[in-house]
Amino acid sequence: MFKRSFLRGKQFPLVRPYTTTTRRSFNPALLFAGGTIIGGYTVYKLSNLPVALADTPSLASTLPLEQLTSPTYATNAEIDQAIQEIRAAFLANTPDVDESLLINSTEEELQGHSDTYFNSHHATKTQRPKYVVYPRSTQEVSQIMKICHKYSIPVVATSGKSSLEGHFIPTRGGISIDISSMSNVVQLNKTDLDVVVQGGIGWEELDDYLAPYNLLFSTDPGPGATIAGALACNASGTNAYRYGETFKNVLNLTVVLADGTIVKTKQRPRKSSAGYNLTSLFVGSEGTLGIITEATLRLNVRPTEESVIVVPFHSIADAANAVNDIVLTGVQMSAIELLDDKMMNVVNLSGETTRKWIEKPTLFLKIGGPNLDVLRATVDQLKKIAAEHNNVDFQFASDADERTELWSARKVALWSSINHGIEIDKDMQLWTTDAAVPISKLPQFLMETKADIDAHGLKNTLVAHIGDGNAHSFILYTPDERKIAETVVSNMVQRAVNYEGTCTGEHGIGFGKREFLLQEVGQIPVDVMRNIKLALDPKRILNPDKIFKIDPNEPEGH
Repeated sequence: MFKRSFLRGKQFPLVRPYTTTTRRSFNPALLFAGGTIIGGYTVYKLSNLPVALADTPSLASTLPLEQLTSPTYATNAEIDQAIQEIRAAFLANTPDVDESLLINSTEEELQGHSDTYFNSHHATKTQRPKYVVYPRSTQEVSQIMKICHKYSIPVVATSGKSSLEGHFIPTRGGISIDISSMSNVVQLNKTDLDVVVQGGIGWEELDDYLAPYNLLFSTDPGPGATIAGALACNASGTNAYRYGETFKNVLNLTVVLADGTIVKTKQRPRKSSAGYNLTSLFVGSEGTLGIITEATLRLNVRPTEESVIVVPFHSIADAANAVNDIVLTGVQMSAIELLDDKMMNVVNLSGETTRKWIEKPTLFLKIGGPNLDVLRATVDQLKKIAAEHNNVDFQFASDADERTELWSARKVALWSSINHGIEIDKDMQLWTTDAAVPISKLPQFLMETKADIDAHGLKNTLVAHIGDGNAHSFILYTPDERKIAETVVSNMVQRAVNYEGTCTGEHGIGFGKREFLLQEVGQIPVDVMRNIKLALDPKRILNPDKIFKIDPNEPEGH
C-alpha cells in the first residue's frame, strides 16, 4: 500500500512547469488521445486473455470452462520414473515388505480399479491406471502425492469401489491410490460420542466394532462401501431420515491435497463456528479436492428397544401420502423405506427371504425408543395413519428374529434385481440411479417415473428412502437398449429438477451426472466450484473430469 510517509525527507528533481513557449513541447491533447488509445487497446487485449491458464491465476470469482487451457499430464516414461520414487519411499519405510502388496500393475488389478458391473457409466478400454499403489498411512499418501504433483500425474483415489456413477474411472490414466489397507479404528471416545477412523475402513466393519458399545455411526450405504468413499460422495442410506445426511455426522477430516500437503480441518468439538467449514467442503467432493485419509465421526446411542413394521398399500400414492402424515405428525422413526410392487415380486422370485410377501407397494419402517411402552405407542400411531390410507396389511416384529426377517426384503432388494435380470438375459445390465424431491412432490414424482419407464418397455424396480424424498430406480436393459435406458434416466432426473429436487440424493455426480448438475444448479455455481477446484488443484490431477468438466478440449470418448 502507498504511504504518504514514504515521501517525507525525499529529494526530488525540480520539474519545469509546462508553458506554451517551451521549445520541443508535446501537444497535451495529442498525448492524452494517444495514451487513451494505447491504454484502451491494452485493456481490451488483456481482458480477452484466458484468466485461468496453468501459470496465470484467475482474478475473477468464477471460472467458466472456456477460460481454461487443456491440462498437461505426465508421459508414460515420467509415470514410470515416479513409480520408482514411490517404490523407494515405500521401501524406506518398511525395507522387507512384499512390493506386490504396495504397487501392482496386473491386468486384473488395473481393470478392478477402472470399472465395475454396477457402474452406470463404464470405462473405455484405454481408461486404465498404469499402476495401483497401496499406501498404509496418511504420511505415505502425502509422499505419493508430492511425487505425482511433481510429475503432473493424474490420480484417482479408491477404497471400496462401490460407487455407481463412474466416480473412479481413470479418464486420464495415471495412478490409482487405493487406501483400503488404511482400515483401522484409531480412537473411540465413548463419552464424547465420537470415533476416529482411517478412511479405508468399511462402514459395516465399523458398525460391528461399535455394536458392543451400543453405539452407531448413522451412515449405511451399499455393501462394501468404506468411510472415505461414503464421505467423498456424501452417501447416506436408510438411517438418514433420523440422523441426517453424512455431512452432518462428521466432526473433522484429515485430507491430503494435490501437492501432498496434509490438512486437518477441525478439532473434535460437537459444534464449532471457527473459520470456514472445510470439513463440509471436502465431504461430497468425490476425491477432486483432496484424498480423505482419516475422519472423526459423530456417533449416536442405539435405541434400547427396536422394531420393524411392514405395511403394504394398494398404491404408491397411498403409501407416499401415509409417509407425509407420519412426517407431519412428528412420529419418531429410525427409517422409512418403500419397495414398489415389482420389487416385492422380484424379492419373492429370488427366494432370498424366508417368507412370501404381498406384492403391493410396501413401507418398511424402523422404530426405536427407550422402552417397550414407547414402541407400543408408536405402533398404535402408525396403525391409525396406515388405516387412513387404505393399507392392505400391518405386521410388526415382536423380537430380534422377527425384526431381521421383516427387514430382510429391504436388504436383498438390489441383489434380487440383479439376479432377476441375469436370469432373463445373461448380458442384462443394471442402471441404478437416484434422485430426490421435496416430500410433498414425491407421490407424483414416483408415479410419473414408474409410468415413464414402463412406457419405454424396460423392466424396472423401485426402492425409496421415502422419508426424505430420495428415490432409487433399478433399471434392467440389454446392451441394445442402452439408449432407451439413457432416455428414461434423463427423464427421471429432469422430472426431479422440475419438482425443485436434485439429480442425486446420495449417489453423487461422478462422471455420469455432470450435465444433470448443470441443469440443476446452473452455470454460475458450477463455475464457482471449478474455481475452488483450480485453487486447490491447479494442475487438475485429482480425479480429473468428475463432477464438472475441467478441460475445454476434453478428449472424445469421455
